[in-house]
Amino acid sequence: MSYEILMEKLGFPRSELMKKILQCLMNEEGAKVASLLPGTVEEIAEKLGMEKEKVRKILEDLFVKGVVIPKDFKNREFFRFVRNIVQLHDASLASERMNDPEYARLWKEFIEREAHEAIVKTLVHNGRKVSRVVPAYHAIKDLPDVLPYENIKEMIKVQKKIAVVPCSCRNVTDLLENGCRFTEEKVTDKNTWKCIQVGRGAEYTIERGSGIEITVEEALKLIDEMEKDGLIHMWANTAKIVDPRISVNCNCCSDCCENFVSAKFSNVPMDQLLEKSRYIALIDVEKCTGCQTCIERCHFDAIELYRPEGSKKFKAKVVEEKCFGCGVCVVGCKQNAIKLKAVRPPEFIPD
Repeated sequence: MSYEILMEKLGFPRSELMKKILQCLMNEEGAKVASLLPGTVEEIAEKLGMEKEKVRKILEDLFVKGVVIPKDFKNREFFRFVRNIVQLHDASLASERMNDPEYARLWKEFIEREAHEAIVKTLVHNGRKVSRVVPAYHAIKDLPDVLPYENIKEMIKVQKKIAVVPCSCRNVTDLLENGCRFTEEKVTDKNTWKCIQVGRGAEYTIERGSGIEITVEEALKLIDEMEKDGLIHMWANTAKIVDPRISVNCNCCSDCCENFVSAKFSNVPMDQLLEKSRYIALIDVEKCTGCQTCIERCHFDAIELYRPEGSKKFKAKVVEEKCFGCGVCVVGCKQNAIKLKAVRPPEFIPD
């Protein structure tokens, strides 16, 4: 019955796939402890008539696995169960300890068959999109009037604590031997990890040992590598750079990211779920050679080929309404034929 209580809390009371996911993470005894949360170690022990140290051991194990979250990461006395399936997905899969292909398969099947609509609903809160695109640093570094909260390197520099973990989404595709078509990331190789945690997110990562602490310099180098690979920087949809709400700098790809996958299976356009940057891409038709690199790198299908009147060659052009201003195309263009241009006011990014 304990698994069913947790399934109910997650919004999937009759899902056999969710039950199998939970069974991969904990046995019946662990599920019984988790089902009584929130509460302190002492409170749960009293409810179960169990030794306090045994309850603590169970909760510590569930903390490491990403099932429960302590209020204080260092002095772990009060715990709660994960908030929703997105938090369970990210916390359990974004860890160097998660190297189980069967667990990855269950999540892939669960998202594609059952969870995509629920994930889509978490991306918009009270009518406001939860996340926004931050343009690639190398696409905006020479532009005028770039705001501090759209310069990803400046945003990273002011963080007091930074960590990196394997991306939960790319961990699934890697464990299932599909791999990401944009970058290489393996849970077994720390040098390939690309999900940056900041602030409280970094503290959480370090305390439970799911990733490693890195320096500002290491994070900035990682930004360069990710932009070269063609990943999209994402941030909380706020102009704040350091804030309790900000715990992660996702660096996403359209073939692995749970948000992109959920949007696809829910048939919901990404512009309803993810906020664009203030920029759009513009292509200099004279410099464009029609090599199609920008088309291959674009995650939003916002670039297409056309043949200008009087030209023998096909050229690339931007479909402006589809462009999110991520700058991935700018960074990848060897002809320097693409630039970003600000088309929205500073107040477009909410406080």
